[in-house]
Amino acid sequence: MVDAALEAVRKELREFPAAARELSVPLAVPYLDKPPTPLCFYRDWVCPNRPCIIRNALQHWPALQKWSLPYFRATVGSTEVSVAVTPDGYADAVRGDRFVMPAERRLPLSFVVDVLEERAQHPGVLYVQKQCSNLPTELAQLLPDLESHVPWASEALGKMPDAVNFWLGEAAAVTSLHKDHYENLYCVVSGEKYFLLHPPTDRPFIPYELYTPATYQLTEEGTFKVVDEEAMEKVPWIPLDPLAPDLARYPSYSQAQALRCTVRAGEMLYLPALWFHHVQQSHGCIAVNFWYDMEYDFKYSYFQLLDSLTKASGLN
Repeated sequence: MVDAALEAVRKELREFPAAARELSVPLAVPYLDKPPTPLCFYRDWVCPNRPCIIRNALQHWPALQKWSLPYFRATVGSTEVSVAVTPDGYADAVRGDRFVMPAERRLPLSFVVDVLEERAQHPGVLYVQKQCSNLPTELAQLLPDLESHVPWASEALGKMPDAVNFWLGEAAAVTSLHKDHYENLYCVVSGEKYFLLHPPTDRPFIPYELYTPATYQLTEEGTFKVVDEEAMEKVPWIPLDPLAPDLARYPSYSQAQALRCTVRAGEMLYLPALWFHHVQQSHGCIAVNFWYDMEYDFKYSYFQLLDSLTKASGLN
């Protein structure tokens, strides 16, 4: 009797993502030709938890014309920034039986630019990606080149962003599949970002496992070693690479349907809270994103229930 009930729950969980997709998930990420009004943004995108790419939202930013690698060298080249360094470009990702975080180096931005332009060398892959409002805290000189928030989004959401993050890195730098509890407005200033997205309703098909947290350490010889973070609890993370999924180990993922989109210079992606995303980029891509804390409303509660049922049923 118990086994039959458990299998019935698993069956419902397997069928749920397809039903949700038919009702509310687009086949492709839609484009808007101009920023929406606060009302339309909240009604059409935030409430239904649907992504979109917004054109002509950054045209008034001086950054769109000014920001380039030579501009950074000339204006903020001597400024030291936090740089994630990894042997293979994957920071905050599963490697073997560990969840491995990047080594962090404080480097002048001019040196990062030199590496991107192949004028200098550094072991591993560099990525300016510290997600704790690193734009105002580390590169405040650049703030006059853009807005401190997205006015129509701030009005719609009734708050200011929790963080404004600056991103600059090599093409080899990859963000592994994960989700955030933020409404994310991701703005590409130069180059391109490549997103692979899954709606929260695909959770039954997306595996999580618990991993011992560890950090890369860069030795004086320029090699990397993995050092465990002894005092930290195990970290739940997605072990699957959506670009080359191991379907023998995670067969359920074959039923998930990813949306792929390219966000180009001058475009803004609205990435709703709780959407799973995997991110790549063109070499030297420059981007800024605004993180607005999500509302912990019914959508959040429904996702927590879906997540709990998926784990309790042993579905993946």
